[in-house]
Amino acid sequence: MIGGNTWHLSGGRVLGPAPFLVSGIVNVTPDSFFDGGRYLDPDSAVDQGRELLCAGAHILDVGGESTRPGAAAVSEAEELSRVIPVIRALADLSPSCPDGLPCANPVISVDTYKAKVAAESLSAGAMIVNDVSACRFEPALLDVLAQHKPGYVLMHSLGRPQTMQADPRYDDVVGEILRFFEERLSALTKAGLPEANIVLDPGIGFGKLLEHNLEILRGVERFGVLGRPLYMGLSNKSLWGKLLGLEPANRQLATAVATGLLVARGVFVHRVHDVAGAHQAATVATAMSPST
Repeated sequence: MIGGNTWHLSGGRVLGPAPFLVSGIVNVTPDSFFDGGRYLDPDSAVDQGRELLCAGAHILDVGGESTRPGAAAVSEAEELSRVIPVIRALADLSPSCPDGLPCANPVISVDTYKAKVAAESLSAGAMIVNDVSACRFEPALLDVLAQHKPGYVLMHSLGRPQTMQADPRYDDVVGEILRFFEERLSALTKAGLPEANIVLDPGIGFGKLLEHNLEILRGVERFGVLGRPLYMGLSNKSLWGKLLGLEPANRQLATAVATGLLVARGVFVHRVHDVAGAHQAATVATAMSPST
Protein backbone atom coordinates (compact mmCIF):
# COMPACT_ATOMS: atom_id res chain seq x y z
CA MET A 1 0.00 0.00 0.00
CA ILE A 2 1.50 3.35 -1.07
CA GLY A 3 1.97 5.42 2.08
CA GLY A 4 -0.25 3.29 4.31
CA ASN A 5 -3.84 2.10 4.66
CA THR A 6 -5.22 4.09 7.60
CA TRP A 7 -6.57 7.62 7.82
CA HIS A 8 -7.19 9.54 11.04
CA LEU A 9 -10.25 11.82 11.18
CA SER A 10 -11.73 14.29 13.64
CA GLY A 11 -13.01 12.96 16.95
CA GLY A 12 -10.41 10.20 17.02
CA ARG A 13 -12.08 8.12 14.32
CA VAL A 14 -9.78 6.07 12.10
CA LEU A 15 -10.62 4.65 8.68
CA GLY A 16 -8.80 1.40 8.01
CA PRO A 17 -6.66 -0.54 7.95
CA ALA A 18 -8.31 -1.57 4.72
CA PRO A 19 -7.25 -2.52 1.18
CA PHE A 20 -9.17 0.47 -0.24
CA LEU A 21 -11.77 3.14 0.53
CA VAL A 22 -14.42 4.48 -1.84
CA SER A 23 -15.59 8.10 -1.53
CA GLY A 24 -18.94 8.70 -3.21
CA ILE A 25 -19.54 12.11 -4.79
CA VAL A 26 -22.60 14.15 -3.77
CA ASN A 27 -22.58 17.31 -5.89
CA VAL A 28 -25.02 19.90 -4.50
CA THR A 29 -24.33 22.15 -7.48
CA PRO A 30 -26.05 23.31 -10.67
CA ASP A 31 -22.93 23.18 -12.85
CA SER A 32 -20.70 20.19 -12.04
CA PHE A 33 -19.46 18.61 -15.27
CA PHE A 34 -21.06 15.17 -14.75
CA ASP A 35 -24.24 15.55 -12.70
CA GLY A 36 -24.69 19.28 -12.19
CA GLY A 37 -28.21 20.13 -11.00
CA ARG A 38 -29.29 16.56 -10.42
CA TYR A 39 -28.90 16.75 -6.64
CA LEU A 40 -29.23 20.48 -6.01
CA ASP A 41 -32.38 19.88 -3.95
CA PRO A 42 -31.32 18.78 -0.43
CA ASP A 43 -33.72 15.84 -0.35
CA SER A 44 -32.37 14.57 -3.66
CA ALA A 45 -28.81 14.93 -2.37
CA VAL A 46 -29.60 12.97 0.78
CA ASP A 47 -31.31 10.24 -1.25
CA GLN A 48 -28.23 10.05 -3.47
CA GLY A 49 -26.01 9.77 -0.42
CA ARG A 50 -28.12 6.90 0.90
CA GLU A 51 -27.85 5.10 -2.44
CA LEU A 52 -24.08 5.55 -2.52
CA LEU A 53 -23.73 4.14 1.00
CA CYS A 54 -25.78 1.11 0.04
CA ALA A 55 -23.57 0.64 -3.03
CA GLY A 56 -20.48 0.41 -0.82
CA ALA A 57 -19.26 3.96 -0.18
CA HIS A 58 -17.12 4.39 2.92
CA ILE A 59 -17.18 8.21 2.61
CA LEU A 60 -19.67 10.70 1.16
CA ASP A 61 -17.97 13.78 -0.31
CA VAL A 62 -20.40 16.72 -0.34
CA GLY A 63 -19.59 19.74 -2.49
CA GLY A 64 -21.43 23.01 -3.03
CA GLU A 65 -19.13 24.66 -5.58
CA SER A 66 -17.99 23.13 -8.84
CA THR A 67 -14.21 23.14 -9.31
CA ARG A 68 -14.25 21.90 -12.91
CA PRO A 69 -12.03 23.91 -15.29
CA GLY A 70 -13.65 27.26 -16.00
CA ALA A 71 -16.27 27.00 -13.24
CA ALA A 72 -17.49 30.23 -11.68
CA ALA A 73 -16.82 30.89 -8.01
CA VAL A 74 -19.70 30.65 -5.52
CA SER A 75 -20.25 32.96 -2.58
CA GLU A 76 -19.62 31.72 0.94
CA ALA A 77 -23.29 32.19 1.85
CA GLU A 78 -24.53 30.27 -1.18
CA GLU A 79 -22.13 27.40 -0.59
CA LEU A 80 -23.18 27.17 3.06
CA SER A 81 -26.87 27.13 2.12
CA ARG A 82 -26.22 24.22 -0.24
CA VAL A 83 -24.03 21.95 1.86
CA ILE A 84 -24.93 22.40 5.54
CA PRO A 85 -28.49 20.95 5.38
CA VAL A 86 -27.20 17.98 3.39
CA ILE A 87 -24.26 17.31 5.71
CA ARG A 88 -26.50 17.46 8.79
CA ALA A 89 -28.98 15.03 7.27
CA LEU A 90 -26.33 12.61 5.99
CA ALA A 91 -24.45 12.63 9.30
CA ASP A 92 -27.65 11.45 11.03
CA LEU A 93 -28.46 8.88 8.36
CA SER A 94 -28.87 5.23 9.35
CA PRO A 95 -29.44 3.58 5.99
CA SER A 96 -30.88 0.10 5.64
CA CYS A 97 -28.81 -1.74 3.06
CA PRO A 98 -29.32 -5.14 1.42
CA ASP A 99 -27.62 -8.14 3.00
CA GLY A 100 -24.06 -8.67 1.88
CA LEU A 101 -23.30 -5.04 1.05
CA PRO A 102 -21.07 -2.92 3.30
CA CYS A 103 -23.10 -0.26 5.06
CA ALA A 104 -21.98 1.62 8.14
CA ASN A 105 -22.49 4.98 9.77
CA PRO A 106 -21.51 7.48 7.09
CA VAL A 107 -18.27 9.42 7.16
CA ILE A 108 -18.96 12.83 5.62
CA SER A 109 -16.40 14.87 3.73
CA VAL A 110 -16.87 18.47 2.63
CA ASP A 111 -15.33 19.53 -0.66
CA THR A 112 -14.39 23.17 -0.03
CA TYR A 113 -11.48 25.58 0.14
CA LYS A 114 -13.33 28.18 2.27
CA ALA A 115 -12.45 28.41 5.96
CA LYS A 116 -15.97 29.24 7.18
CA VAL A 117 -17.61 26.55 5.06
CA ALA A 118 -15.14 24.00 6.40
CA ALA A 119 -15.66 25.09 10.02
CA GLU A 120 -19.46 25.01 9.83
CA SER A 121 -19.43 21.71 7.94
CA LEU A 122 -17.24 20.10 10.61
CA SER A 123 -19.59 21.42 13.30
CA ALA A 124 -22.53 19.97 11.34
CA GLY A 125 -21.01 16.48 11.30
CA ALA A 126 -18.35 16.30 8.59
CA MET A 127 -15.07 14.59 9.52
CA ILE A 128 -12.97 15.32 6.41
CA VAL A 129 -12.07 18.47 4.46
CA ASN A 130 -11.33 17.85 0.77
CA ASP A 131 -9.52 20.99 -0.36
CA VAL A 132 -8.48 21.68 -3.96
CA SER A 133 -6.43 24.70 -2.85
CA ALA A 134 -3.99 23.17 -0.32
CA CYS A 135 -4.92 26.11 1.97
CA ARG A 136 -3.54 28.64 -0.54
CA PHE A 137 -6.82 30.36 -1.48
CA GLU A 138 -7.84 31.07 2.13
CA PRO A 139 -4.93 30.66 4.57
CA ALA A 140 -7.43 30.92 7.46
CA LEU A 141 -8.36 27.34 6.61
CA LEU A 142 -5.12 26.31 8.33
CA ASP A 143 -6.53 27.56 11.64
CA VAL A 144 -9.75 25.58 11.12
CA LEU A 145 -7.77 22.40 10.44
CA ALA A 146 -5.56 22.94 13.49
CA GLN A 147 -8.60 23.47 15.72
CA HIS A 148 -10.81 20.60 14.50
CA LYS A 149 -8.10 18.17 13.32
CA PRO A 150 -10.25 16.53 10.63
CA GLY A 151 -9.12 14.19 7.93
CA TYR A 152 -7.66 16.35 5.18
CA VAL A 153 -7.19 15.82 1.45
CA LEU A 154 -4.13 17.76 0.34
CA MET A 155 -4.55 18.24 -3.40
CA HIS A 156 -2.24 19.66 -6.04
CA SER A 157 -3.68 22.15 -8.53
CA LEU A 158 -2.13 24.70 -10.83
CA GLY A 159 -3.98 27.89 -9.96
CA ARG A 160 -7.72 28.41 -9.63
CA PRO A 161 -10.39 26.55 -11.63
CA GLN A 162 -11.03 29.60 -13.82
CA THR A 163 -7.45 29.63 -15.18
CA MET A 164 -5.75 26.32 -14.32
CA GLN A 165 -6.11 24.82 -17.81
CA ALA A 166 -4.86 27.91 -19.66
CA ASP A 167 -1.38 26.56 -20.46
CA PRO A 168 -0.15 24.00 -17.89
CA ARG A 169 3.52 23.08 -18.25
CA TYR A 170 5.85 20.81 -16.29
CA ASP A 171 9.36 19.49 -16.78
CA ASP A 172 8.69 16.54 -14.45
CA VAL A 173 5.08 16.58 -13.33
CA VAL A 174 5.46 13.92 -10.61
CA GLY A 175 8.65 15.49 -9.26
CA GLU A 176 7.09 18.95 -9.16
CA ILE A 177 3.99 17.64 -7.37
CA LEU A 178 6.22 15.83 -4.87
CA ARG A 179 8.01 19.08 -4.04
CA PHE A 180 4.64 20.84 -3.71
CA PHE A 181 3.41 18.15 -1.30
CA GLU A 182 6.57 18.39 0.79
CA GLU A 183 6.14 22.15 1.20
CA ARG A 184 2.43 21.98 2.02
CA LEU A 185 2.82 19.01 4.40
CA SER A 186 5.35 21.06 6.32
CA ALA A 187 2.98 24.04 6.50
CA LEU A 188 0.06 21.88 7.64
CA THR A 189 1.93 20.03 10.36
CA LYS A 190 3.56 23.23 11.64
CA ALA A 191 0.05 24.74 11.90
CA GLY A 192 -1.03 21.82 14.10
CA LEU A 193 -2.68 19.25 11.83
CA PRO A 194 -1.24 15.78 12.54
CA GLU A 195 0.38 14.10 9.56
CA ALA A 196 -1.74 10.99 10.22
CA ASN A 197 -4.80 13.06 9.22
CA ILE A 198 -3.47 13.93 5.76
CA VAL A 199 -3.83 12.05 2.48
CA LEU A 200 -2.37 13.20 -0.84
CA ASP A 201 -4.29 13.83 -4.07
CA PRO A 202 -2.16 14.59 -7.16
CA GLY A 203 -5.11 16.43 -8.70
CA ILE A 204 -5.90 14.64 -11.95
CA GLY A 205 -7.19 17.26 -14.42
CA PHE A 206 -6.40 20.24 -12.19
CA GLY A 207 -3.95 22.17 -14.32
CA LYS A 208 -2.82 19.10 -16.27
CA LEU A 209 -2.99 17.99 -19.89
CA LEU A 210 -3.63 14.38 -20.92
CA GLU A 211 0.08 13.58 -20.99
CA HIS A 212 0.53 15.00 -17.48
CA ASN A 213 -2.39 12.96 -16.13
CA LEU A 214 -1.06 9.76 -17.66
CA GLU A 215 2.44 10.43 -16.35
CA ILE A 216 1.00 10.83 -12.84
CA LEU A 217 -0.96 7.59 -13.13
CA ARG A 218 2.06 5.69 -14.45
CA GLY A 219 4.23 7.03 -11.64
CA VAL A 220 1.95 6.78 -8.59
CA GLU A 221 4.47 4.65 -6.69
CA ARG A 222 6.85 7.62 -6.57
CA PHE A 223 4.51 9.36 -4.13
CA GLY A 224 5.19 6.63 -1.55
CA VAL A 225 8.39 8.41 -0.54
CA LEU A 226 6.26 10.88 1.46
CA GLY A 227 4.75 8.15 3.62
CA ARG A 228 1.14 9.29 3.26
CA PRO A 229 -1.76 7.41 1.62
CA LEU A 230 -2.91 8.44 -1.83
CA TYR A 231 -6.37 9.76 -2.73
CA MET A 232 -7.34 9.66 -6.40
CA GLY A 233 -10.14 11.55 -8.14
CA LEU A 234 -10.39 10.57 -11.81
CA SER A 235 -14.08 9.70 -12.07
CA ASN A 236 -15.50 10.39 -15.55
CA LYS A 237 -12.93 13.14 -16.12
CA SER A 238 -11.86 14.63 -19.42
CA LEU A 239 -8.73 12.49 -19.69
CA TRP A 240 -11.04 9.58 -20.64
CA GLY A 241 -12.66 11.77 -23.26
CA LYS A 242 -9.29 12.73 -24.70
CA LEU A 243 -7.87 9.19 -24.51
CA LEU A 244 -10.94 7.28 -25.68
CA GLY A 245 -13.18 9.85 -27.36
CA LEU A 246 -15.94 9.36 -24.79
CA GLU A 247 -18.57 11.79 -23.57
CA PRO A 248 -18.94 12.11 -19.76
CA ALA A 249 -21.94 9.77 -19.60
CA ASN A 250 -19.89 6.97 -21.19
CA ARG A 251 -16.75 7.12 -19.04
CA GLN A 252 -17.79 4.91 -16.13
CA LEU A 253 -16.19 1.72 -17.46
CA ALA A 254 -12.87 3.49 -17.98
CA THR A 255 -13.16 4.89 -14.45
CA ALA A 256 -13.83 1.44 -12.97
CA VAL A 257 -10.92 -0.15 -14.87
CA ALA A 258 -8.54 2.59 -13.73
CA THR A 259 -9.81 2.24 -10.15
CA GLY A 260 -9.09 -1.49 -10.11
CA LEU A 261 -5.61 -0.98 -11.54
CA LEU A 262 -4.82 1.73 -8.99
CA VAL A 263 -6.08 -0.39 -6.08
CA ALA A 264 -3.76 -3.17 -7.23
CA ARG A 265 -0.88 -0.67 -7.20
CA GLY A 266 -1.61 0.56 -3.68
CA VAL A 267 -3.77 3.68 -4.02
CA PHE A 268 -5.94 3.85 -0.89
CA VAL A 269 -8.90 6.23 -1.48
CA HIS A 270 -10.94 6.52 -4.69
CA ARG A 271 -13.42 9.39 -5.24
CA VAL A 272 -16.10 8.34 -7.73
CA HIS A 273 -19.61 8.96 -9.01
CA ASP A 274 -20.36 5.25 -9.69
CA VAL A 275 -19.68 3.69 -6.31
CA ALA A 276 -21.01 0.25 -7.21
CA GLY A 277 -18.73 -0.07 -10.25
CA ALA A 278 -15.68 1.21 -8.39
CA HIS A 279 -16.34 -1.02 -5.39
CA GLN A 280 -16.66 -4.09 -7.61
CA ALA A 281 -13.47 -3.24 -9.51
CA ALA A 282 -11.58 -2.61 -6.28
CA THR A 283 -12.81 -5.85 -4.72
CA VAL A 284 -11.77 -7.88 -7.77
CA ALA A 285 -8.35 -6.20 -7.82
CA THR A 286 -7.86 -6.92 -4.11
CA ALA A 287 -8.92 -10.57 -4.48
CA MET A 288 -6.52 -11.09 -7.43
CA SER A 289 -3.53 -9.36 -5.83
CA PRO A 290 -0.77 -11.58 -4.41
CA SER A 291 -0.90 -11.98 -0.65
CA THR A 292 1.70 -10.05 1.29
